Amino acid sequence: MYRVWNFLNEYSLLLILGAVTALIWANIDYASYHHFVEFVIWDDAPIGHYHHGHRTLTLHYLVNDLLMALFFAIAAKEVWEAVILKNGSLRGKKAATPLFATAGGMFGPIGVYLGLALIMGSDTYNAVANGWAIPTATDIAFSYLVGRLVFGAGHPAVRFLLLLAIADDAAGLIILAIFYPSAELAPEWLLLSLITAIVVFVGFNWLPRFTDRGNQARPNSTWVRKNLNYFPYLIASCLSWYGFMRSGLHPALGLLPIVPTIPHADRAFGFFSEAESYLNDLLNVIEHALKRPVEVILFFFGLLNAGVQFSSMGDATWLVLAGLLVGKPIGIVLFGWIAAVPFKLGIPQGMRIIDLVVIGCVAAIGFTVSLFVAGVAFDAGPVQDAAKMGALLSFGAAIVSIIAGKLSSVQKQPL
Repeated sequence: MYRVWNFLNEYSLLLILGAVTALIWANIDYASYHHFVEFVIWDDAPIGHYHHGHRTLTLHYLVNDLLMALFFAIAAKEVWEAVILKNGSLRGKKAATPLFATAGGMFGPIGVYLGLALIMGSDTYNAVANGWAIPTATDIAFSYLVGRLVFGAGHPAVRFLLLLAIADDAAGLIILAIFYPSAELAPEWLLLSLITAIVVFVGFNWLPRFTDRGNQARPNSTWVRKNLNYFPYLIASCLSWYGFMRSGLHPALGLLPIVPTIPHADRAFGFFSEAESYLNDLLNVIEHALKRPVEVILFFFGLLNAGVQFSSMGDATWLVLAGLLVGKPIGIVLFGWIAAVPFKLGIPQGMRIIDLVVIGCVAAIGFTVSLFVAGVAFDAGPVQDAAKMGALLSFGAAIVSIIAGKLSSVQKQPL
């Protein structure tokens, strides 16, 4: 069974509410909206935007750079389990074709985005080139919802779409870390994150298990879990986040080194799996505890990032949309076909090659991560607003997906 409706209720509905509120507010009174977004919580703070020798903690920084780290930690948790655990969805031959398709879903949008920007002229290209990663994103929750509507919950294409979206999340995290630093790089600060991760893993995960080997009662591991619970990882997360902030890498990724250090289940049941909610390992317990806070965080993320005026549409808007609505389907179909046919890796039983076209259209819903990347790719101003509008309008891919499903005679398959 899948719990997508619960997931959407817990995450996406408040996100949409925040985004819609921001759009309305920005188009009624942009000045007051901008003042709200840049509200100064603490001037000359130990964390925040660095300007002229001191840091300023604004509401925007608090949400995008600090609190969104919890959102990316949950995404990293799903990717980590998919890769490392027994029966993880990105392990083995079953993941080969989706991984190829994911690569196509990255290169296709980049090629279309930058190619069209070049055609538009050097001035346009220079202005928008840094946003090449915006259309590579796939919003996993909304794409999954639309995939179920088009294919039916039991269609193998839905599972294929999930694998692709999880791999896309992993690639997106890597792109953010490598290509979008938040400040001048000071990589020596990453040692703080690395050392913290090693210490917390060895001291509170590996060592108790090592000393308990051969003893089924597991007294040391039980004592650590009962008396210390998540506190060592909370402290480690704070130190790791601070290390990322000082290193110049985007601090929203600061919890990623800590996620693999937390004790986890021996196997993964898959994203949206009902069984995940019954797992009592510390990693899943922490994820469950974070769901409500992240729900509120995503509301504020939508509120603080989606407030663009409709008049701000520009070249970046159409380039982002072209990358998503044209580049994604083309890349996914081309790379998916190469993997399935010439490389003979195959596709899931009950799925057709033409279904890759529909999957490509569904995966073109960028929204959350596209909106985030647009915010870090460009400085505040007309180009950033235009790119954000493209991310918001990518919801139109849902309509395109439904039409593509009808034209390709998709047969819905219930559970």
